[in-house]
Amino acid sequence: MAETLMFNALREATDEEMARDDKVLVIGEDVGQYGGSYKVSKGLYEKYGELRVLDTPIAENSFTGMAVGAAMCGLRPIIEGMNMGFLLLAFNQISNNAGMLRYTSGGNFKIPMVIRGPGGVGRQLGAEHSQRLEAYFHAVPGLKIVACSTAKNAKGLLKAAIRDDNPVLFFEHVLLYNLKEQLPEGDYVQALDKAEMVREGKDVTILTYSRMRHHCTQAAKKLEQEGYDPEIIDLISLKPFDMEAIAKSIRKTHRVIVVEECMRTGGIGAELVASINDQLFDELDAQPIRLSSQDIPTPYNGKLENLTIIQPHQIEQAVRDIMV
Repeated sequence: MAETLMFNALREATDEEMARDDKVLVIGEDVGQYGGSYKVSKGLYEKYGELRVLDTPIAENSFTGMAVGAAMCGLRPIIEGMNMGFLLLAFNQISNNAGMLRYTSGGNFKIPMVIRGPGGVGRQLGAEHSQRLEAYFHAVPGLKIVACSTAKNAKGLLKAAIRDDNPVLFFEHVLLYNLKEQLPEGDYVQALDKAEMVREGKDVTILTYSRMRHHCTQAAKKLEQEGYDPEIIDLISLKPFDMEAIAKSIRKTHRVIVVEECMRTGGIGAELVASINDQLFDELDAQPIRLSSQDIPTPYNGKLENLTIIQPHQIEQAVRDIMV
């Protein structure tokens, strides 16, 4: 089988689900004839028409609210954020409407919608285009939050998200769209709430997600040469956490390092370490280590940008430190 780029895997997932269910539609800026800012919707406008691939004005709050209403009426909208940072303009619609309406309506409405698009720290995109919104939305009730990291799980997770009856925030990293991987044949989906074992090991559990998965595997290659045997788990689901998989690993290694691109204060890692301390404190032989981005707006300068996020050599050193 030929290898597929991650943005093509996302496009395949969208295409297959639109063909499977005529209630699925795509909404966003430049998703139509232009094919999306990262070409995830390329060709879908010509195939499905303007009623199912809707180009919108630059008005995130308006078209997100429209998508919530469409979901309430039985459609399955996929919102593409040209950049996930722009969806802060739709925070009210995502939190007060998408997240809560199923509950505030007493279960009379389902909100089967996906909000997806590129985020994370890219290569000199500046502070406003380098947002990591997972922590912003983590406290919102009613949302599922997923972060893909490979072409394979991107396709399987997006198909599952489109079929889910709840609002799903689907995070893609802007620097992972050109990753290549062979995809399984046929219709396959991947569970939204399950972590993914990346590398089995016995010394220390490394919990990570999105682009940092690849930083961790790079660090593991160096650590192997030094005799260390880290276990790497890709969280996939940021809300809820797969605490069953996390607990199983920590009960084996008794040490844990969390590696994230999110900010340190109030980030995903902060909540994850709190959950581990609450539920698995007696299993730990060492204090958890949290490797997170610095609490500053991301600089435009490339060298400074790299200094704000975790690099493989820092992961290597953290493993050395926790194994002392």
